[in-house]
Amino acid sequence: MKILRTIKKKIYFFVASYFRFWAKIYLRRWNPKIIAVIGSSGKTTLLHLFEAELGERARYSHHANSTFGIPFHILGLQRKSFNIIEWPLFALLSPFRAFRGLPKEKLYVVEADAERPGEGKFLAQLLKPEGLVWLSLEEAHGINFDRIVASSGDNHREAVKEAMANEFGHFLETTKGFSILNADNRFITKQSKRTKSKVIPVSEKEIRSFKIVNEGVEIETLVGNFSLPRLVPPASSLSVVAVSTAVKTLGFKVDSTFRNFELPPGRSSVFQGIENTTLIDSTYNATMDGMRTMLDLTRRHPAIGEKWLVLGDMIEQGKSEEAEHIDIAKDILSVSPARVILVGPRLTKYTYPPLVKHLGTQKVIAFLMPGEALLYLKRELKGGETILFKGARYLEGVVEKLLLNPSDASKLCRREAIWVNQRKKWQI
Repeated sequence: MKILRTIKKKIYFFVASYFRFWAKIYLRRWNPKIIAVIGSSGKTTLLHLFEAELGERARYSHHANSTFGIPFHILGLQRKSFNIIEWPLFALLSPFRAFRGLPKEKLYVVEADAERPGEGKFLAQLLKPEGLVWLSLEEAHGINFDRIVASSGDNHREAVKEAMANEFGHFLETTKGFSILNADNRFITKQSKRTKSKVIPVSEKEIRSFKIVNEGVEIETLVGNFSLPRLVPPASSLSVVAVSTAVKTLGFKVDSTFRNFELPPGRSSVFQGIENTTLIDSTYNATMDGMRTMLDLTRRHPAIGEKWLVLGDMIEQGKSEEAEHIDIAKDILSVSPARVILVGPRLTKYTYPPLVKHLGTQKVIAFLMPGEALLYLKRELKGGETILFKGARYLEGVVEKLLLNPSDASKLCRREAIWVNQRKKWQI
């Protein structure tokens, strides 16, 4: 098995190197000032905060943050059918795409991941950014680092985080201008020694207050007061500070209202639901940190009616899966929910027992499949509830069936045919 994994890894990066080669040629011709946004979670929010501030001055790597995704984006190649035929077609097109016309923008803001060993180094050598923003480090996709870490228990979780931080740290080595880093995260600060760029620390200590206003938020910080026209979790306050700092460092004026801020589907979107319910749709991804931030947002939400939670499994946790799903119970309890609906084998096995111990079986129920959760919701909703949807197991399909206005379904995540078919297999 170890030999097979080694062969698979070499083939993976060997094929990716072909596309990176042509992407490098295009970048050299274009020569933009690159700002890289990295971390375990919150990268997409950061990318869209940058877009709200920089607008048409920059180009943005929407829907691309991986070993293949970023070179494809640079070369103007976009996967649509997800059919295997796309790969040889892209291979043929790449040399021609590398010499196509150049964008007018002189800034390129890139969301970059390091979810597998070798990915951070691979992408850092391609991008060599002028500026870097790194705010989060958690055990997302920790399963990919299990095999290179020899430890167990809590020590294993720490070791996996160290390994992930080391992988992200390759971006620090290639950053030329400035690095904005979360001073509260010891894994990130430890890696800061690897950069020759100017390190600019940001901290939660700079946040004075966070307030939800209608479907937006107001944030007071030591570097200024800001407002966002979208509902984002309190943890995004640090992202606002980081982006405003980066924009100033680049020599541009900051718009404290972030008036052009938008988020892609499945990130804190608010919809009207049946029975006069309010649906908070955060179904796009399911990292532990992302789950905690959305639970914190729901805890602070000034809901008039009851607060209900519909939560799906957090996946790709590896050996820490059990401990992470047990730990999340205390964050769920902090919301003081009237009802908790768990969906998935991990939440059922690990999170359900401690929740039932505190809340009882009348308030907590667990299902394996999203369709079961939908039937329960339709049967139990009384009206006026505010419901958070967060986690895996295709919960966007549950949200779709609870929308007051069916046309709002176009604003949900995973609308492509491949996901529609997958949800049908899951009977949702």
